[in-house]
Amino acid sequence: SKHDVCIQPTISGEREFAVIRHRAEAIDVWAKDLHQRYMGTIAVAVELSKGPIVSALQKYDFIDIFPVNPITLAKYREAFQPSRAKDDPTDAELAVDMLLRHPEHFKVLKPQSAEMRALATLVEQRRCLVNERIRITNRLRSALKQYYPQVLEWFDHIDTPLFCAFVKRWPTLTQAKRARSNTLKRFFHEHHLYREDVAERRRQAISAASPLTLDEAVIVPYRMQALVLVGQLELMLEAINQFDDEIEQLASQHPDYALFQPLPGAGPSLTPRLMVAFGEQRERFSSAGDVQKLSGIAPVTERSGQKHWVHWRIQCPTFMRQTFVEWAAQTINKSYWAGVYYRQQREKGATYQAAVRSLAFKWIRILYRCWQTGVAYDESRYLKVLERRGSPLV
Repeated sequence: SKHDVCIQPTISGEREFAVIRHRAEAIDVWAKDLHQRYMGTIAVAVELSKGPIVSALQKYDFIDIFPVNPITLAKYREAFQPSRAKDDPTDAELAVDMLLRHPEHFKVLKPQSAEMRALATLVEQRRCLVNERIRITNRLRSALKQYYPQVLEWFDHIDTPLFCAFVKRWPTLTQAKRARSNTLKRFFHEHHLYREDVAERRRQAISAASPLTLDEAVIVPYRMQALVLVGQLELMLEAINQFDDEIEQLASQHPDYALFQPLPGAGPSLTPRLMVAFGEQRERFSSAGDVQKLSGIAPVTERSGQKHWVHWRIQCPTFMRQTFVEWAAQTINKSYWAGVYYRQQREKGATYQAAVRSLAFKWIRILYRCWQTGVAYDESRYLKVLERRGSPLV
């Protein structure tokens, strides 16, 4: 609803405080007033790297935005206030103090192209829709188990238009058993199921099925719930398809698409996510280690006296880490050396997740080199390099 601001001009050490309402007009007036008063470039420290206030400030070419990690600011505050007392004006002043005293630790926010930023938002939103689809299918499966479990056995996947159409037309077992054989056959053909053996097996299963319950007190409410969830699932599937089309159109037009599209296991879903993970600003990362650390793939080492322990990185962009881990898992069966490396890690006692993260760690180094040089990954070429080095992976 509002933003607490602390301002310190470079010509004097006096600080002033203000409160800005979170309205486009109020932010615009405040920014233009600052520019008229002080002229030149204005450095603004904020506890965000994206969001409404960041988008609002990026309109002005005289403002340089410096994101400050909220945890960094909290630890800085605790250094001077062990009681952990806090308020927004004090945090604003501490952010100014950090930016003035330790400028080498903060980098100005350089937005990527509009196309890349749009693609980044689209792939994250699509992932949220996929999570919502999973939530709906879990609820639908639970509802059907209460009165109509046979339909879950007749179909391999329930998050499909075919399954949704079947449940909408025959929401109970009694209704399904009343359907004629020709009606079922025509229904499956209309929904592009042309395998006669599968269709016939389902028709026989429907004919031989016995109801779990005949209690209308159970059937009526759960049938209603199933129909509502099917409607939501249909909308979700259509929304995901629309996002896929928009993402494909944006991603395929980007110059880096040719670098990530041939990667083993990338596919139409993970290719744009990998593009977003690296971005288009080559100067953003000085080494592959920067990508490994930022994404949370690189482990964290802590040493204190005689103690030494390693743990996984907690603070990181979780969607970025998820992208690398999910893609690395897809390469196990599609890349020879990746499959060998994964099995070696498992034989050493690593859990599935730990082994996949280790594989992602190695993949990031390869992708970083491809990204920097502009040369697409070639499996046969990389295997020859491993062979020359005497790697145990070949």
